[in-house]
Amino acid sequence: MYHWRVMADSRPAAYEATADSSLLARAVERIRPNAKLIALLATGHLVIDVNQGSLPAVLPFLRGVHGLSYAETGMIVLAANLTSSIIQPLFGYLADQTARRWLLPVSVFVSGLGLGLTGVAANYPTLLALVVVMGLGVAAYHPEGYRTATSVAGDRKATALSWFSLGGNIGIALGPPFITSLIAAFGLPGSLAMLAPSLVVAMLLLGALPGLGRALAPARHEAAARGENMPAAMGLLVFLVLLRSWTSLGFTTFVPLYYIDRLGADPRLVGPLLFVFLGAGALGTVAAGPLADRWGARPFMRWVFLAAVPFAILFLSASGWWAFVSLGCLGAVLTSSFSVSVVLAQAYLPRMPGMASGLIVGFAIGAGGLGVAILGWVADHYGLRTALWMGAFLPLVGFLAARFLPAPHERS
Repeated sequence: MYHWRVMADSRPAAYEATADSSLLARAVERIRPNAKLIALLATGHLVIDVNQGSLPAVLPFLRGVHGLSYAETGMIVLAANLTSSIIQPLFGYLADQTARRWLLPVSVFVSGLGLGLTGVAANYPTLLALVVVMGLGVAAYHPEGYRTATSVAGDRKATALSWFSLGGNIGIALGPPFITSLIAAFGLPGSLAMLAPSLVVAMLLLGALPGLGRALAPARHEAAARGENMPAAMGLLVFLVLLRSWTSLGFTTFVPLYYIDRLGADPRLVGPLLFVFLGAGALGTVAAGPLADRWGARPFMRWVFLAAVPFAILFLSASGWWAFVSLGCLGAVLTSSFSVSVVLAQAYLPRMPGMASGLIVGFAIGAGGLGVAILGWVADHYGLRTALWMGAFLPLVGFLAARFLPAPHERS
């Protein structure tokens, strides 16, 4: 009797253990990031930002052909940022309402189309229109891309967003040398070659849409996002990213012009120069994850602003290879907070991840383009060097403002 009782008692325990193991296996499967889809989304991000990152390197050539002033050059950057960034929250809002995954392949192709045709633009208004087309493609990809990457990231959202952001940062860095080499080989019409990678990756994303829909199906049945929205904190974070963008865009736009117009450098130096700044930024994005996990997102954001100032000063005071080293360090420090700010934004707006991504990657960075237009006015009236010194000290304002970032709070 005892023997049978033990067996009877142990059977439910065995079933229970089996059930628990099954549940654990399903939980592990649920939280495991989908590396293939994240890699594909990061590749789309790379191509999108290759197109976007190519624009600063094209500007000196376009300026020579169309006889543009510094203010008109700044207006091109402003048009690009208004369309590629300012309206991103609108696309983010739409992404939060319902999935529009078809935007992923379409936006990649549209961005390549706009950028590719800039080299054959007949006049300044046409050039502005093509920049707007490119910008709309960029704006459509980012919120849906970030939202989709978060959905397939499991519990490793910071890591997944870091790799997704890395794709974009590498694209921004590769854009200038890529477009510069094309223009050096074929003249301005060489920009048409930018259509090829955009078309290839758009087709890959188009073919992946059915599988992407199946991968995202479980996420649609998860519980609503935990936590409370913190709009005031989000507003402060947007302001901080705006300042970071103002400095970064100011340097990427006017450092090449400073080297060519004031130092008499070869225009072919533009590509390597921007690659140093933006490539170091891509490396900074990878290094930021572990550091932010150790120090916390808010302290990391604060001290990154302070650390950027000495490198900006060193760059403007140095020459030769020291200038390249300091410019690379400045790019690494400034851009390192990119993915951290997106993670922090989604913590401040946990119920609206698409909107949060659009506000940070789009609106805040685009609003920084307004600062580039201001720097262009300063450069026209007081010189390029004065405008660059102005941008060098902007991170100090960010350091002071970041001290007031609150901690995200959650509820069950």
